[in-house]
Amino acid sequence: MEIERKFLVRDDSFVDCASKKRRIVQGYLCADAERSVRVRIRGDEGFLTIKSATEGRGWSRYEFEQAIALKDAEELMALCMSGLIDKVRHYVEFAGHTWEVDVFHGENEGLVVAEIELESEDEQFELPAWIGAEVSGDPRYYNSMLAKQPYSKW
Repeated sequence: MEIERKFLVRDDSFVDCASKKRRIVQGYLCADAERSVRVRIRGDEGFLTIKSATEGRGWSRYEFEQAIALKDAEELMALCMSGLIDKVRHYVEFAGHTWEVDVFHGENEGLVVAEIELESEDEQFELPAWIGAEVSGDPRYYNSMLAKQPYSKW
């Protein structure tokens, strides 16, 4: 089970705090209201991920992720629906948590979203100064939706 909160980012001050960053390209073999099946290439690694719809407040959902060979990921990417996600993920340590800040490119250029994964829905955490409005329950910000309806077309 993945428990994740998602926020818009106010400014780029997080960049200097990032311990590393990775380019991510991902596509969807299937994406509807009930589930998504994603192919991801992160650096020189490939992944296949299945996610369920979110539950309750939009913070929790089932997630299964399996590393796959980069060559397999590249071949599966060719089978994906149109609308790839291209982003650079920055990893920022803050107050005992790792924030993953995604700076989107392509048709989602201008969108910057930060995510934090939690152990439970009631886990307390501190917000960095660069965090803006919470968008956890807003489906427009799901990557699977951004692939179908990019930020530039809102």
